[in-house]
Amino acid sequence: MAKVTSVFWISMVIAIVFVLWGVILPGQLEAAMDTALAFFLENFGWFYQIAATFFLLFALYLIISKYGKIKLGKDEDKPEFSRPTWIAMLFSAGMGIGLLFFGVSEPISHFVSPPMIAGGTDDAAIMSLQYTYLHWGFHAWAIYATIALGLAYFKFRKGYPGLISSTLYPLLGDRVKGPIGVIIDIVAVFATIFGVCASLGLGAAQINGGLSYLTGIPNNFTIQLIIIAVVTLLFIFSAGTGIKKGIKYLSNTNMVLAVILFFALLFLGPTVFLLELFTTTFGSYIQNLPAMGLRLAPFNEGDAEWFQGWTIFYWAWWIAWAPFVGTFIARVSKGRTVREFVVAVLIIPAVVCTLWFAVFGGTGIFYEYTMGLPVSEQALETALFFVYEQIPLGAILAIITVFLISTFFITSADSATFVLGMQTTNGGINPPNVVKFSWGFVLAASAAVLMASGGLEGLQTAIIVSAFPLTIILFFMTFSMLKAFKGEVKPEPTGGKLPKIRLRRRKGIKEEIKPT
Repeated sequence: MAKVTSVFWISMVIAIVFVLWGVILPGQLEAAMDTALAFFLENFGWFYQIAATFFLLFALYLIISKYGKIKLGKDEDKPEFSRPTWIAMLFSAGMGIGLLFFGVSEPISHFVSPPMIAGGTDDAAIMSLQYTYLHWGFHAWAIYATIALGLAYFKFRKGYPGLISSTLYPLLGDRVKGPIGVIIDIVAVFATIFGVCASLGLGAAQINGGLSYLTGIPNNFTIQLIIIAVVTLLFIFSAGTGIKKGIKYLSNTNMVLAVILFFALLFLGPTVFLLELFTTTFGSYIQNLPAMGLRLAPFNEGDAEWFQGWTIFYWAWWIAWAPFVGTFIARVSKGRTVREFVVAVLIIPAVVCTLWFAVFGGTGIFYEYTMGLPVSEQALETALFFVYEQIPLGAILAIITVFLISTFFITSADSATFVLGMQTTNGGINPPNVVKFSWGFVLAASAAVLMASGGLEGLQTAIIVSAFPLTIILFFMTFSMLKAFKGEVKPEPTGGKLPKIRLRRRKGIKEEIKPT
């Protein structure tokens, strides 16, 4: 415990108080969260929209900028993991459970209740996937790329502790070592806790839904608490094995199983329809990306609620997840260049996500719109299993899905305990097991409390509130990175300090032309 910092103790005390509040006064906690949710959605939706777009533009700029060759480490450092394993690890930590939970349910929800147009039409089908791509595509991964790049650069290139506060050193100087730095790191810790809790809550709900589909056991909060308890023990065991064993092996397993599910649904479902749908909707997504990324509904209350409940929620979720995913991606990205890093983190997972939703969501839309089946009437956590009933080998795919959700659950929680350990031990890349185990229990307890205090809406509230101060910190982080990157690039000699010398050829003779 010698490495534990004040951030650990302060964060742990606040987290325990929060959990006790939810256990002793759940009604009061729920009321407070409802008030906070309404305040932030009504007054700061524009802020989250602008922030998400800003981070995307920042990431695109870095790809084409002169800073792309800067290495995330010393010049002689080599990547620690192979590229396939690296991509599998960042992808499993970044999106896992959500892809399965929302794979069918989000597109089908947008299809029947889209913003601005009538539901259940051809246009609604296209718009449903456009907005799903928006929520899971380039904006989301740009947020991850931004914070992960800052952490990796300052940790491996500059030798600073792997903390959010350390990425602001070029702006704040030694003040990051004092109370300001502690506050910044505590904000990151709680954004991580609430962001991960949402995924754990969704995972428990969908595991319960899958088991109910397969075995007929009840689908209720009690069963979900049991699932959280069992999986908590599993991910704590995995966390004890370290990043090169538990997380690495589980990440690779997740990718293999996800690929099997993807191609199974593609070829067992309406294949040609899905391929045509992806081609059409991905093109529309790229074409309308700038407008969609900044769209709100100031003149229509119904559409405004839609954007608040979906788009703004997602931006806040990704920002809340960013310290967790960013720290983890940074940890496994030593030795990459800035350009390689941003391209891999921004583009590859985003394209994979759009393909995933085109296949899973497109299949749901096909059975709803073309075949007339009530996919949209299913609960969010069971819509995927209803779709499985309509295709060959559906029972086998359901079993694989439940197992995959469980491994995604374990991987996300395992990675989160590792990241929380780093954040509360001064950025140590191998935090003590006792610290990781402590955060594992806090994550499980917080997820249970939030689910009891409003279910998905309770999780949504915690995410949106915790993401707000972190968004401001991320803005400053981008300017801090640019300031540090400029110091890496040596300016070319200019007139005034060093004379410019031009050479011109004249009748085969080089002649020096010196400035006057």
